[in-house]
Amino acid sequence: MINWSNVTESGHQELDLKPEELQKSKCVLGFIPVIYYSILLCVGVPVNILTAVALSRLACRTKKALYYYLLAVTGSDILSQLFIIFVGFLLETAVFHRDVPALLLHSVSAAEFAANHASIWSTVPLTVDRYVALCHPLLHRQISYPARARKIIAVVLALSLASGVPFFWWSDMWRNSNPPTALDTVLIWTHVTIIYFLPCSIFLVLNSLIIQTLRVRQKQQRCQEERGPKSAPPRRLGKTTAMLLAITSVFSVLWAPRTIVVIYHLYVSSVHRDWRVHLAYDLSNMLAMLNTAVNFFLYCFVSKPFRSAVRDVVLLRGGPLYPHRALPQQQAPTNASVSSLYSGNNKRSQRDSTPLSPHRARKPS
Repeated sequence: MINWSNVTESGHQELDLKPEELQKSKCVLGFIPVIYYSILLCVGVPVNILTAVALSRLACRTKKALYYYLLAVTGSDILSQLFIIFVGFLLETAVFHRDVPALLLHSVSAAEFAANHASIWSTVPLTVDRYVALCHPLLHRQISYPARARKIIAVVLALSLASGVPFFWWSDMWRNSNPPTALDTVLIWTHVTIIYFLPCSIFLVLNSLIIQTLRVRQKQQRCQEERGPKSAPPRRLGKTTAMLLAITSVFSVLWAPRTIVVIYHLYVSSVHRDWRVHLAYDLSNMLAMLNTAVNFFLYCFVSKPFRSAVRDVVLLRGGPLYPHRALPQQQAPTNASVSSLYSGNNKRSQRDSTPLSPHRARKPS
């Protein structure tokens, strides 16, 4: 982000600066971060609101836990955009030049970290849900339902809010000229562990198990094809699983540079003194914040039901948010079915959400 106090001044103003202030790193990017974050905010917030409305419709119609997890991810992304991009980068730094009370700065810092943690860790229950659905389908039918999904989301958000409190004492890496203290070291390592190393480890393990399970099933199906002509078609990688792999992979790629730069700042060279580290830190923050606005396009690329829901919202049309009451024998398979964002389950969800006509409800005489 732009660091107005880091720009080297000439003339008589430079004579009034202290020696440590003369060593401040330059902000090479100039106004580019302000333009970038403004565009990202103007595009990302409306897109995420549209995503939230579409996912809310799908969640109410289908009663699938998957949509509730995706809705939690979208809501957390909106909070990250508001607190980190709008309040932190644009208002505090670009507009007020951080000339605000210290208590407000630290409070906003804690809120930024809480929103950041919620945005990242909301993806973890989604990954666990997909793993259980593919590797333990019978167990998934018993434990995956909307009420439990809402409780899990509430716990994740509460823990994310609590995890942001210690970062009230986060040091300003752009402006702090002192070497990192012991508290800075603890907070930085806690930060990179919470936002990158721990969630990426979970993503790597669960996604590897998912891929391995699908490969084993494909081998078993090939063996069945060789033994007899009558066998089920080979099961390919579902679009929901592909979407999950894309979400976690994009997150891992976009957040890796920032993690590396923060650790480099801690042990090698300070952002405050080295303009190259300053530049790398600005660019890495820009990449990391891009992660809050890309999920909409992944959903549109993968999911036909999501595209239909978005089209209905944009055109102000569509059915009611809440489904009609279905017969008891229809509700059980709907709640126990394996959640899928793929359009292959769209017909079944439409059948579950549409009441039977009087002629179909009566038994033939």
